[in-house]
Amino acid sequence: MAELSDQLLVVTVLAYLVAMICHAAEYAFGTRSHIGRAALRPERELVLAGAGGPAELKTEPSVEVRERKRPAVIGWAAVGVTVLAALAHLGTLVTRGIAADRVPWGNMYEFIVSATFIGIAAWFVVLVRWPGLRHLGLFVALFQVLLLGVAGMVAYTPVGPLVPALDSAWFIVHIAAVSTSSGIFLLGVVPATLYLMRNGYEKGKRTFPYSLAKNVPAAVALERLTFRLHAFAFPIWTFGALIAGPIWAEASWGRYWGWDPKEVWAFISWIVYAGYLHARATPSVRRNVATWIAIVGFLTMLMNLFGVNLFFGGLHSYAGV
Repeated sequence: MAELSDQLLVVTVLAYLVAMICHAAEYAFGTRSHIGRAALRPERELVLAGAGGPAELKTEPSVEVRERKRPAVIGWAAVGVTVLAALAHLGTLVTRGIAADRVPWGNMYEFIVSATFIGIAAWFVVLVRWPGLRHLGLFVALFQVLLLGVAGMVAYTPVGPLVPALDSAWFIVHIAAVSTSSGIFLLGVVPATLYLMRNGYEKGKRTFPYSLAKNVPAAVALERLTFRLHAFAFPIWTFGALIAGPIWAEASWGRYWGWDPKEVWAFISWIVYAGYLHARATPSVRRNVATWIAIVGFLTMLMNLFGVNLFFGGLHSYAGV
């Protein structure tokens, strides 16, 4: 099962890569016209009802409309490939858990695979709710390829038993909440980054990287999605990192808080994301300023995941690499 899990990870990365290429094809050759509004704009044509009869209007799809449908087909094909990649992703986790005879959250490698799966699952929810945001799939797939690639090449850990300190019921509660919120924060940074690019593009900036935002949804839609994802994830992160975590720490180590590097960076992330939500709710703070705070919050999450696990010691050093 462990070998099957490793093979499924390779399949997952390759499938996300194919989905990214398909999304890129739609992104490059399509238009914004089918994002957030109907794609078909029929062309009005004057036709005589009969000999000497009154004229009536007939509608037929224009050549431009028919050409637009081709990139859309590629885009939905990319969504289909993403679904297949997500199934392989889920299979990677399930087979890893069966091989280890436990939930697959025991080290840095397993946490990355789990959090990225939560992120893609959240993306499907967004896609069902707002199909017009399909173009974001290019960047979602890109993040999946990068993070899973790093997980497989840098953070990979052979299947093994849990570290004794992790053998607790609070392990499931704490990690479930933290991985869920981390996955949603991962998804949230995609519209946040694109909002900054699209907002600049709408203000007339055409240099790189603003030119990349030509075909993404309107800035207001991206900003609204950014807020909704972060507002949903923040309470889960609060519970997992600052409530369940300290309770588990007291049960395992006899203290609720010890300023361990992992605890410190989890608290820093909480402060930054709380600052984002506060800034977003303050009318005097510009939306782009608030969005930058959200991006900084994600950088602190990366520091907590990679920097602390790989370069710092402490009671939470379970990277396994």
